[in-house]
Amino acid sequence: MSRYRYKYNPEQLQYERVPLTWKDYVLITMKWIGIIAVVSFASIAVFNSFFESPIERDQKREIAFLEEQLNDMNKDVSQMQKVIHDLALRDDDIYRSIFGAAPYPQHLRTAGIGGIDREKNLRGYYHSDALIETKRMISQLQRKVVAQSKSYEELIELARSKEAMLSSIPAIQPVRNEDLTRMASGYGMRIHPIYKVPKMHTGMDFTAPEGTEIFASGDGVVIETDNKFNGYGTHVIIKHGYGYETLYAHMSKVNVRLGQKVKRGEVIGYVGNTGTSVGAHLHYEVIKNGEKVNPAYFYFNDLTPEQFEKLLEQSSIGNQSFD
Repeated sequence: MSRYRYKYNPEQLQYERVPLTWKDYVLITMKWIGIIAVVSFASIAVFNSFFESPIERDQKREIAFLEEQLNDMNKDVSQMQKVIHDLALRDDDIYRSIFGAAPYPQHLRTAGIGGIDREKNLRGYYHSDALIETKRMISQLQRKVVAQSKSYEELIELARSKEAMLSSIPAIQPVRNEDLTRMASGYGMRIHPIYKVPKMHTGMDFTAPEGTEIFASGDGVVIETDNKFNGYGTHVIIKHGYGYETLYAHMSKVNVRLGQKVKRGEVIGYVGNTGTSVGAHLHYEVIKNGEKVNPAYFYFNDLTPEQFEKLLEQSSIGNQSFD
């Protein structure tokens, strides 16, 4: 750096060399520092606009990973909510109806949590809404699981006190799966095979070769054995108690007598084609308190959940019955 500066002298009309003072050095130094600072900040700003630092790349990758995990978690929670909903339906419509118990109170299944704002510490962030929604879904699921657990505890107590009732309930298929040709028709409106008009079908038709074994679906007493040439044809009615009866129709042969006590799984007759029937099959009915109900809801003793769902699907098809 030069130790001098030049100053114009208007009287002599020329430049004069003047030694630099300490103030001049300070001003020159500050000027250069300012220039360097401006250039540096501008360079950093341009670089950051077009290039990412390793830390930023790692942070973006981690954010993308966490967003993906959050989405997967929401899907899992939604799936679990569907499962718990199905369990609640079975609980109220099947298990509790079997014991004659009232449905589990709905306000207990969907009980809310009052009080303070539980998501207060989650607000104010970019992903706050998504995270708050996930936590609410999980909280709802937890409350439903607790409610379902308590409901099952009540059912366990009912079951312990009603062992005889459990043995009497018609809880198995009257024809083994391996013996079935197919499940021809379920409970509901069907086309009558002879009259060709829609008619309420009050049972389920199981097609199987003539002579296939038919089993009692629960403990009980035989209250009717009849051999007719129309209607149900050769058939058996078993009274199980607790408001339950079952009917087995179109048999080829009866294997029990009137007043006989039978056990669940005992052979009571054989598949046939008697009465108003157009093919070898068993017409099976469940009667609860004098009213014919859908037998599909009572096969919970010998079917897996997958087999049960498949049976419900087959029985819901609006096809033609065999009787």
